[in-house]
Order: sequence, then structure tokens, then C-alpha cells
Amino acid sequence: MPHYIHLAEAKSTNTYVAEQALHLPHGAVVYTYRQTQGRGQKGNSWESEPEKNLAFSFLLKNPGIAPSRQFYISEAVSIAVAEMLSQMVPDGIRIKWPNDIYFHDQKICGILIENTLCGNAIAHAIIGIGINVNQERFVSDAPNPVSLKNITGKDYDLDALLHDVNDRIEQLTRFTPGDEAALEALHHRYLSLLYRADGKAHRWQLPTGENFVGTIEDVLPDGLLLIRHEPTGEIGKYYFKEVKHVINQHIL
Repeated sequence: MPHYIHLAEAKSTNTYVAEQALHLPHGAVVYTYRQTQGRGQKGNSWESEPEKNLAFSFLLKNPGIAPSRQFYISEAVSIAVAEMLSQMVPDGIRIKWPNDIYFHDQKICGILIENTLCGNAIAHAIIGIGINVNQERFVSDAPNPVSLKNITGKDYDLDALLHDVNDRIEQLTRFTPGDEAALEALHHRYLSLLYRADGKAHRWQLPTGENFVGTIEDVLPDGLLLIRHEPTGEIGKYYFKEVKHVINQHIL
């Protein structure tokens, strides 16, 4: 069961957990409703109005996943968040590779996972999550934020959502070494929720600025995204930051 630790205010829950990881138990959830310097992917900041959103970090110790297959952790966590949000928003919640959560073309949740290795094993993973819940107006230069309240017009109990999503994370990250069938089932759940993995060609951009059209084919256990280029049929393999979605002329 998750073990909850509330901070009245924090710069970053991931930073706090990283500093205390040796002393915290597996399943520790450090959360605050006043996060002042939340961190996102690629060094981005995460905007969060006080007392309006979820900002927390889940400590996963000795997950039983080889470092070369660590993307299964990302899949499990993003599924947990997406399926929790889908209770309130039955249509339109998707996982944008690798693990942002989107409502159609707008971002409702960011996930930052930081793994610490010990030899050939993952000693622990710090799973940082920010979910836009009751915030109505966003003032940062992020191009496409959205919240649950923006979508439904309703206010939500933050504590209830916090416990719901962390119960799901705890369950989905109970990896059993050697259980390939369970990992395959998890992967299929991930692909079923993957943004734009609809068998259609979409626009992408490379770091060079070159655009191309391609169809998502799969995601490998190390997180490599496979895209079939149109019209050649060539399969491109991309790590995070090596390719970006083109969404309404924004590159994301």
C-alpha cells in the first residue's frame, strides 16, 4: 500500500524524494498542493496553481525490471494515470509517447521518471507526476495545457484522486521477474491508449527541422518509437527527443 507524506510546500517532490530515498520505504508518495519549481521533461518547468492540482512523487524500490527494459515502468505509470482520468473523461484521454497524458491535442498530465541504477539492476525509480485538476487559467508559455475542470466544468477532490491514482500505480508496478505474459499484456494496454497510434499517418519533426509523415508501428521495451515513413515504408527508430509530434502547427 502507498505510504503518504504531505509537504505543506515544496520546490519539487522529485528532488525531495531523491534526497531522502535511502530513508523512505517502497511505495512512499510525497505530495504537496503547493509545488513552486516542478520539473518536467527536457528541463521544462511545470506550472501548478496552489491548491488546485496534483503534484507528487512515488518511490518504486527494486522494481524487478532490467535497466534495458525500464520503459515498462513508464508504461505502467502512464496507464495508471490515463485509466484514472478516463473515469471522469470517458473519451479523449490518451498517452502521448513516451508518457505525457493528453486530452485530444491538449496536455493534462506530465510524468518524469528518474531511475537510479545499482550494478545491472534498478535500485529505485522516482516517479514524478503533475496532473492539472481544478486550475482554470494557465499563464506559462506552455502551448496546450488543459485541466479536468476545463474539460468537465466540475471541481474534484484532490485527496480522492491522489489515492486513486497511486493505488493504480502500486498495482501496475508489481512486476514479477520472468512473467513475460504480464509484460506483454501491459504493453498492449499501453498501445491501446497511445496518442495517434490509430493506424493513420501523422506529421512528425526531426531535430534538424525536417518534417515527415509516418505511422506509429510499435514501442520497444527500451522506449524506442517505431514509425513507418510514408510513402517509402521505411521503419525509423527514435529515442525520446529524436522525433516530435506536429500538433496544430506546434512541435510537441
